[in-house]
Amino acid sequence: MSQVPQISDAEWEVMKVLWSSSPRTANEVVEALEAHTDWNPKTIRTLLSRLVQKQAISYSQEGKVYAYFPVVSEDECVKSETASFLKRIYGGAFKPLLVNFLKEEKLSPEDIKELKVILDDKSKE
Repeated sequence: MSQVPQISDAEWEVMKVLWSSSPRTANEVVEALEAHTDWNPKTIRTLLSRLVQKQAISYSQEGKVYAYFPVVSEDECVKSETASFLKRIYGGAFKPLLVNFLKEEKLSPEDIKELKVILDDKSKE
């Protein structure tokens, strides 16, 4: 798929369920989401329908049972959302995001060490 669809926060929850294990029936998705949301089954089925329309998921049908599975990877969606966020909030520039993050977050010595290794590796490219 050339273009990753825009996925709402609620749709992300459905996608996480499908990324963790697929294919899943609508009832299995409902069960997984009812454990940590207060959504009713009709809401979850609506989200599944929207994701099918957006071509983020697809389904196979056996009789009256539909089994849903993702057609875009979690990695593709994360990259697309990251790029969209950077463009909207930071005008596409990564440095201001990183500087803001580093100033605001409490980092452990291990986190700092790992970031230094990543930056050192990046500077060698």
